[in-house]
Amino acid sequence: MSELLTQRSAAVTPSNRLFLVFYIARERYALSATDVVEVLPRLPLKPIARAPVWVAGVFAHRGQMVPVIDISAMAFGHEAVARTSTRLVLVDFRGKLLGLMLEQANATLRCDPNDFQPYGLDNRDAPYLGPVRQDAQGLLQWVRVDDLLSPAVCELLFPRSPDDGSAQGLT
Repeated sequence: MSELLTQRSAAVTPSNRLFLVFYIARERYALSATDVVEVLPRLPLKPIARAPVWVAGVFAHRGQMVPVIDISAMAFGHEAVARTSTRLVLVDFRGKLLGLMLEQANATLRCDPNDFQPYGLDNRDAPYLGPVRQDAQGLLQWVRVDDLLSPAVCELLFPRSPDDGSAQGLT
């Protein structure tokens, strides 16, 4: 009995954080649950002309247009597979709603963020791919939401407001 209590208290320590786990092909990735606003099923999207191929489109959500990027296409050049477990995950990207198309986004993991360690490569073309964590299932890589978009893509997806000339919240 005391062993069970010890395991339970270790699993819910204040340093632990909840992550949403998803896949790109056979590889596991994670988003911090603090970045996640809402998880939706796949929805029809309106394409955006002349956008990078990994910009899946936009959709209306509670009266607001939300741009959506396909993480699989962004990272490896192939679109997310349309599965029942493929989700449209809304995240807080620097104060704006951004949709992420994620494959097999149907599990969570609670762990210490310090378990994620640098993997030794300087991946300047994909700064959003953060440190990795090893467990019984292999490596899990942290995707950092705030590093997903370059300034040029931010300007495309979150254009300046014609009313006041300021950016829609991204600088």
